[in-house]
Amino acid sequence: MATANTMQATPQVIQQLIQLLNQGHLSMAEQKAKALIAHNPREFVLHHVLSLALDQQQKYAEAISSYQAAIQLKPNMPDLYFNLAIAFTQLNQLQDAENAYRKAIHLQPNFFEAHGNLGTLLQRLGKLDEAIQSYQTGVRINPQDARGYFNLGTVFRDKGMLDEAVKHYQQAIVLFPNYTDAYNNLGETFRDQGDMPAAIKQYQEALARNPQHAQANYNMAEFLYLAKRFAEAIPYFEQSQLEDWQERILYCLYKDAQFDTFKHRRDQLIQQAPHTSPFLATLSTHYSINFKEEDPYNFCKQGLDFVFHRAIPEISNNSELLNALLHDIHHADIAERKQARLTNGKQSAGNLFKRPEASFQALSLLIKRTFEEYRQHFSQADCTLISAFPEHFEFTSSWYVKMQQGGHLNGHIHEIGWISGAVYLAMPETADAREGAFEYGTHGDDYPQMHTDFPTAFIKPKVGDIVLFPSSLFHRTIPFNAQQERICIAFDLKPRSDASPARANY
Repeated sequence: MATANTMQATPQVIQQLIQLLNQGHLSMAEQKAKALIAHNPREFVLHHVLSLALDQQQKYAEAISSYQAAIQLKPNMPDLYFNLAIAFTQLNQLQDAENAYRKAIHLQPNFFEAHGNLGTLLQRLGKLDEAIQSYQTGVRINPQDARGYFNLGTVFRDKGMLDEAVKHYQQAIVLFPNYTDAYNNLGETFRDQGDMPAAIKQYQEALARNPQHAQANYNMAEFLYLAKRFAEAIPYFEQSQLEDWQERILYCLYKDAQFDTFKHRRDQLIQQAPHTSPFLATLSTHYSINFKEEDPYNFCKQGLDFVFHRAIPEISNNSELLNALLHDIHHADIAERKQARLTNGKQSAGNLFKRPEASFQALSLLIKRTFEEYRQHFSQADCTLISAFPEHFEFTSSWYVKMQQGGHLNGHIHEIGWISGAVYLAMPETADAREGAFEYGTHGDDYPQMHTDFPTAFIKPKVGDIVLFPSSLFHRTIPFNAQQERICIAFDLKPRSDASPARANY
């Protein structure tokens, strides 16, 4: 039985407690710290150790309370606010996290790790200009910090400023020549600029330093499969083990007409994983129609029935928001990226809904509102698309597409979405109801066909309309001959993934 004497926070007892923490005995450290705090409630180090023990066990809500108790005792320790901010981030309490990072910086203006983490948080919140300022402050404090330049590369790329992104990735590599992530991201930026030889060179630089680099392997595989070198792509996808690598292998097998191997691997994957992959749904549906078999994958078997077409009144003809969106599309400093499927048109780089313009931010909120309407409209449907519909989601990508006379976009899917869509800001006037229309269906991308009986449908949107659809559906823009521009903002919504920033240790 513990006595008052054994529960005193003597230097020896505290040292034993810290040893438990540093040796990874987190549960024991937690229990011992709590017992000691009951008898020594104003002993700062006990609250600090308890905070770290809880945090490292991912008990973030309790860790926050413990950090706050420690802060009550010592309110001027920047590391406490730094770790508190990370715990808030883990619980998606982003405004609280931002406030805590700013407090840490107020107490220690040269805390460059806090500037970096704050930049990452602001970037996630879409406050790209503020994120740039935070990252730039960090590299001014520590000009040899390659990570700071890397982060600046990512935010400039998000903003669509690809030349700036290239410059900062290159500076990160100068400072740290083995920075494989920087080589990979530099390659991705060259790819966005349409310079595939330069992109491949950077992927190879990353793989020369780390042959297991997941994203570089994935990017090499993606290049090879877009070049129709399917057999060469498969080992890179296997090595990457990243994201939808298994679906990408199935794609290679299917496009290479290795149908028996495709079906065997598809059936194995269907048995192993929940039916939550739009890409696998595309492949499985196409195979099943092709070979007149029942589709065993229940993401969204009847995808054409889940297309949702509505008007958004706030962007009707000549509305203030519509005019602001068109102005920003035509005049904001937004780089453009190459798009092989697009004819007589231009596509923006970066992620529009991460940009600071008020018009794009307002539109993103209207789309999220319509996203909820979509969920409610199909709430009784018996498919994984709806039953596993994400409670929390993010715009994994958003971009504008401007087309001129003769413009069109070939059939494709959005492999990284859950729900995809487009909002229409300008539409050409055509006598033919199909010209310039949005066509959707179950075939595209030159998938092999045993017959042509693949259902399709089309919608001719008006200005101010939105169309939402499962990301598993093929879709394209039908060519048009009118002289007016066709302008839309397209996007993908998917379940949100939260990244864990670095933390300060005891």
